[in-house]
Amino acid sequence: MNSSIFKSFKSDLPASIVVFFVALPLCLGIALASGAPPFAGMIAGIIGGIVVGSISGSQIGVSGPAAGLAAIVMTAITDLGGYENFLVAVVIGGIIQILFGIIKAGVIGYYFPSSVIKGMLVGIGIIIILKQIPHFFGYDTNPEGDFDFFQVNGNNTFSDILNAINSANMSATLIGTLALILIIYWSNVLSKKGKFFTLIQGPFVAVIMGVVYYSLTKSSASMEMLPEHLVKVPIPESVDSFLAQFSLPNFAAISNKNVWITGFTIALVASLETLLCVEATDKIDPKKRITPTNRELFAQGTGNILSGMIGGLPITQVIVRSSANIQSGGQTKLSAIVHGFLLLISVIAIPTVLNMIPLAVLAAILLIVGYKLANPATFKKVYKLGWQQFVPFIVTVLFVQYNLLVGIGIGLVIGILVVLYKSYLNSHFLHIKETDTDHHYLNMEFAEEVTFFNKGAIMRELEKIPNDTYLEINLLKTRFLDNDIIEVLEDFLLKAKNRNINIKLNSKRGVVENPESFVEFFNNRPKSKLSIN
Repeated sequence: MNSSIFKSFKSDLPASIVVFFVALPLCLGIALASGAPPFAGMIAGIIGGIVVGSISGSQIGVSGPAAGLAAIVMTAITDLGGYENFLVAVVIGGIIQILFGIIKAGVIGYYFPSSVIKGMLVGIGIIIILKQIPHFFGYDTNPEGDFDFFQVNGNNTFSDILNAINSANMSATLIGTLALILIIYWSNVLSKKGKFFTLIQGPFVAVIMGVVYYSLTKSSASMEMLPEHLVKVPIPESVDSFLAQFSLPNFAAISNKNVWITGFTIALVASLETLLCVEATDKIDPKKRITPTNRELFAQGTGNILSGMIGGLPITQVIVRSSANIQSGGQTKLSAIVHGFLLLISVIAIPTVLNMIPLAVLAAILLIVGYKLANPATFKKVYKLGWQQFVPFIVTVLFVQYNLLVGIGIGLVIGILVVLYKSYLNSHFLHIKETDTDHHYLNMEFAEEVTFFNKGAIMRELEKIPNDTYLEINLLKTRFLDNDIIEVLEDFLLKAKNRNINIKLNSKRGVVENPESFVEFFNNRPKSKLSIN
């Protein structure tokens, strides 16, 4: 880590605290949903924060146990004959992920359409809201982190909400409501009153309020919150009992072919989820930084090897915690690393205090996170981009409610079909031509049709452009320019200003020197001259 990381400490520390409170119930809940020991989720969260966060090239991504692997983990523990045998598969999965990074398989992450990534973000936001409503009302039969429509408690997402409304716990609902009001008021009003209210985050104050509320009402028969309404961190009675929570893999099972199959499955699914999350977090990163995907696979693989060696669950980069990090003002990887240390310190030093936190307060925090991801304005914005963007987007949003990977897969298929339809009408290629390398005069000539398939190549070429360059972007031959490419160019505008790159846009509409915004330019185009969707 370089010195610039520490300059943003005043932003990263408050963000890490919020991420810590979001991660805590998710680590425990995902372990429970996976049929694994609760401490296994904490191990994965700690290693995901400290180890993966340190190695990763992502500045705002947060790693830990993932809900998308819960079903695989639960089945594998039974099929492989025990948790220690399963840990061997986790280690193998980590090794395979490192190999994926070495062979540069991370390039796959560049080939997911923007509409599908946006649909995933919005869909996950809706899932967070729907899944937190029962916890907000004190109906805690389903563990945190169970994001599938059909739940491990036998209910589904909607039946759980109905049951929660019909059997709401008054005490949990009250503190959840107070926490939600406090967070909204803190963010919208108090944060504008002074630096103190930006340094100390509203969710942190809400958690303290929840602990105080529990302490004051635990002796009241009518207002007492039962253990099922609170965080449940394992409390060791001694050093030996703490160490006993760690498990070692049974490497005698390494000859079992099913262990290898499970290891490859973990590597494949964990890598896919990570690459999707990387693409999503890069898209909502205010600084528009690009995460090196192959390095990310190496970091995730290293984390999974270590997690499997000491009894932890598989690790991926996760969108819920990453989104909470971005929305809380996290600037660098320090926030992810500190959140990992907070998890470690808390389970060692203050597990009793953690077990006084009402789940309804954490639900209030996650409701805000979910709303920001699933902001209604996003639907309107994508709809205006045209049906080629909206159809894959809305399909992904809907099917992600059933299962994350299924939803993304179906959305990707729809996106590919749309592109194939457009490609059937117009052939496409990409040609980049240097005009005068000595003086850094470059001419980037776009093809007749440019789609999201070209996104990775265009991003790499733009990154290679040296500082102090005069760049002409030639669109005279272009008939179709995908919205994904417009977004790539829009992101590049921010970097171009910092790198003294002057841009000249040459299109059928005329010539524009140093355009302020590609998005505005193309959204105001005459459709008869240039079809851009």
